[in-house]
Amino acid sequence: MEPKHIIAVDLGATSGRVILATLDGTRIRTEELHRFPNRLTRIFGHYYWNIYTLFEDICEGLRRAAAKGVRIDSIGIDTWGVDMAFVGRDGQLLGQPRAYRDPYTDGVPEAFFERMPRREVYERTGIQILNFNSLYQLFAARREGNAALEAADRILFIPDALSYLLTGNMVCEYTILSTSQLMNPRTKRIDPALLEVAGVRPEAFPEIVLPGHVVGTLSDEIRAATGLGEVPVVAVAGHDTASAVAAVPAEDEHFAYLSSGTWSLMGIETREPIITDESFAMNFTNEGGVEGTTRVLKNITGMWLLEQCRAVWKAAGKEYTYPQIVEMTAQAEPFAALIDPDDARFAAPTDMVAAIRSYCRDTNQPEPADDAAVMRCIFDSLALKYREVLDNLRRLAPFELRTLHVIGGGAQNDLLNRMTASATGLPVVAGPSEATAIGNIMVQAKALGLAGTLQEMRRMTAASIETRRYEPEDPARWEEVYRKFRAVTHRP
Repeated sequence: MEPKHIIAVDLGATSGRVILATLDGTRIRTEELHRFPNRLTRIFGHYYWNIYTLFEDICEGLRRAAAKGVRIDSIGIDTWGVDMAFVGRDGQLLGQPRAYRDPYTDGVPEAFFERMPRREVYERTGIQILNFNSLYQLFAARREGNAALEAADRILFIPDALSYLLTGNMVCEYTILSTSQLMNPRTKRIDPALLEVAGVRPEAFPEIVLPGHVVGTLSDEIRAATGLGEVPVVAVAGHDTASAVAAVPAEDEHFAYLSSGTWSLMGIETREPIITDESFAMNFTNEGGVEGTTRVLKNITGMWLLEQCRAVWKAAGKEYTYPQIVEMTAQAEPFAALIDPDDARFAAPTDMVAAIRSYCRDTNQPEPADDAAVMRCIFDSLALKYREVLDNLRRLAPFELRTLHVIGGGAQNDLLNRMTASATGLPVVAGPSEATAIGNIMVQAKALGLAGTLQEMRRMTAASIETRRYEPEDPARWEEVYRKFRAVTHRP
């Protein structure tokens, strides 16, 4: 067959990429065309995303694709979840989208629960209670009299807003909507009772579409600006984790996944949501996946801990590369001190190293003596946290879990993957590291008729990448350390 050329735009909370993929029907080859930063902008104490800068960088990537001289068959965009852009009646964006790290939602869920009980919100949505969920962002914006929300004719999630800027057409893609805590996962529709409490009109959201829907073609203006022709823009799995999970090279359903990066997201893929007293007590979330699947998962603080420590060390004149960090961690004393990665003090500290030492003092543990000890504390604690969450998933899953697939940037972390296999007692299969981009590409491939089912997408992914397998080691020791971790993190 004649090769197909697909552009995947993959935007994270710190950087973005435009990738050109070539598909020959059985394998995928990728080339990064443009990489660019994505920075929070702080204005009057609030945090925003500069969506116009992101748009310009996407257009730059499209120009570089046009310069390749190949026919581009489709374009798709994935981003982080929950954040939104407001569009006025004239079709213009009403300012910059608020960022999920903005403190304006601090304490807002509790205020919302005064209007609708926490248990009812979970029953309606199946979504983990996190203060930055779109539901609480809208409620907070309405309470503060946000002028953009008050004037908004339409509300678009970030990937949908960027697709709109490229095509002029508005949609609400299912997987990105599912992160918002506005959607009923059983009906896959927005819950009007939640919007009523939030003070938002249901009509503000456009038509809900599933991954693979063609939003439209590049507008005349974008064609002229980039040199591309009448290229379709596809609504992929707009939430980056949904795209990543679509790229898990699993042979069957008996797997859990760990999307490992700044955040770690661990979950399973099911046909129906799991909304029970047990899932509510454990604060698991039900988000949308490809082919109408549900991703039952838990958000875990991931490499945010290490990245924030690196910032502290850099300010002190010490810059560590990742190979140096792995070497220092491997040589440090194991299990000397443990933390709960999800403790509130680690959410946005001014000094992460000091916050880790503070946790150790408060739990009667020795403070990490040097930078290597801090690194080891983070790695040990993450592996043990993964064990805890996986144990809970085993209780919820309607099938046996036999393998843990690690995808995303963490798939390249050989040391942590070995530790995770030993801590969880499951074989770990690591890869692809570029899972989000590959999942984005594969949804477009399905829209172009190159793959018929999700399983066919996964087989094509498996044929295109290399993976590494890690087997559990020293189970008795890890079991002993896990008991220590539980005692430290679940103290009265």
